[in-house]
Amino acid sequence: MSDLPPDLPRLRTLETWLVMTLQRVRERINAVEQREAERQRGAAHRPTQPDWVLEMGIGRDHLPVYVHVGGCHMTGGRSAGVPRQTAVRALAEGVEACPHCRPDTELGVLD
Repeated sequence: MSDLPPDLPRLRTLETWLVMTLQRVRERINAVEQREAERQRGAAHRPTQPDWVLEMGIGRDHLPVYVHVGGCHMTGGRSAGVPRQTAVRALAEGVEACPHCRPDTELGVLD
């Protein structure tokens, strides 16, 4: 016993449906492949993460409020990567070390 219809009109209808479905599957495959290629391109061209970050405060003077280790999840939007010497100087001048990533420990600068 066959699971296909016995007459030509229904077989043609089934063929048309299968062709259309195959086309939709191929279009979806192409879209997913394109998204994956774009994701890989983005990852390859992502700027490197700084080793040290200064988080600036709100207000007219924008004074630094925290020093973070690069990649700290608590770093706010008003931040910039800085060299090691700048991070050490900021800690020495009284800028707080982030209590989550503890840059003072990483830098070897403890009170």
